[in-house]
Amino acid sequence: MSLQEITQIIMEFIKNHQVWALPIIFLLAFGESLAIVSLLIPATAILLGTGALIGADLIPFIPTLLAASAGAIVGDWVSYWLGKHYHEKIINSWPLNKHPKTVYRAEQFFHRYGLMGVFIGRFFGPLRAVVPLIAGAMHMPNLKFNIANVTSAPVWAFVMLAPGAFGVQWLETLFG
Repeated sequence: MSLQEITQIIMEFIKNHQVWALPIIFLLAFGESLAIVSLLIPATAILLGTGALIGADLIPFIPTLLAASAGAIVGDWVSYWLGKHYHEKIINSWPLNKHPKTVYRAEQFFHRYGLMGVFIGRFFGPLRAVVPLIAGAMHMPNLKFNIANVTSAPVWAFVMLAPGAFGVQWLETLFG
């Protein structure tokens, strides 16, 4: 089964079972932000598609934004915790050992930008779940990490949901 087919199945499920939308959005954002798992699931495409469901008034914007934000915060926090407690062991394990360039780029990114690196790292696909892991492995103080994590998650969730949520309505008013 292709990623496109999986995305379509999940989007159709959310559309037909709206009561499950928020827990699914939470889990997708959690998985998208969790080290290793984020490499295996098509969460970005589904979250972008979820915005279209918001734009079609099938699911509400604010609760969806909060669910995506909370999932992203928890996913980053778990990645940070894993890095802090398992250091090099986790970075040298599968599947991260298969992506040494991504890990190296995350380390360089973190060294260069520190707290802002954690904030900014959320917006770059392959780095999204690796940066918190590296921040933990490099013993970034909890408070600094949490500030970056909690402030970046709602911005990231908005960026994921807004194109579909507002783009359709905006285009209708523009070309209506």
